[in-house]
Amino acid sequence: MTMRKIIPILAALLLPLFQARAQYVTYNHDETKMNQVTVMETGAGTLTPAVFYSVVHNKYYKTAASTNKLLYRSEAAAHAGAQVGIAETIDTSLTKRAEVETLNMADRQVDLAWQAEGPKIQSRMEAFRRNIDRITEAGGSPSDTRIWMERYHLFETAISSIRNAYMPNAERKKQYLAIYADISGKNETLVSYIISIDARERARERLEAKLTLPRRNGEIASEASGRWKELSNKTND
Repeated sequence: MTMRKIIPILAALLLPLFQARAQYVTYNHDETKMNQVTVMETGAGTLTPAVFYSVVHNKYYKTAASTNKLLYRSEAAAHAGAQVGIAETIDTSLTKRAEVETLNMADRQVDLAWQAEGPKIQSRMEAFRRNIDRITEAGGSPSDTRIWMERYHLFETAISSIRNAYMPNAERKKQYLAIYADISGKNETLVSYIISIDARERARERLEAKLTLPRRNGEIASEASGRWKELSNKTND
């Protein structure tokens, strides 16, 4: 007999044994354990044997039915049901907040305020730079020019900081207007300073011109010689 024929025969002989064992395990009912599980899970039924539980586990015997898992599951389900409403409220609030924040991000990332105020600020900065270059022409010192250039660079840094900052356009506009006003004020001060040093230089030049006497030594000597000859002629006569 070949192996192919032996294997099906053995399987047919052993199958009833496995089925009998499965039926034996399935129907091996324990009433005591069944009651314990029923009380523990649902609170229904009683613990048996009652004498054993009342003596050995008296405290559990008294509270087992009222502290069953079904009660805790029901309470958990009730709390979970209440949390669903809370979660939906939170979700709605967060969704609205996300929409608002999306608009805020768009408002902060696009610098619309510079489009309105930028050309004015740039024009004022150019005028400020031209006036700084006039300091030495008017008679100012290189150190004066350096000091005013430092102020010019401070304005450049302030403008760059506002343009790169994460802030709403309303705040950007406010900062740009403040910078524009500050540049205008400094430019007016610089113009007044240039006028003053120019006037000072002109006054100094006029004063030096008045105090500088021409050299007339030869003319004076010639005049003196002429008067001496004239006087000598009169004396001889």
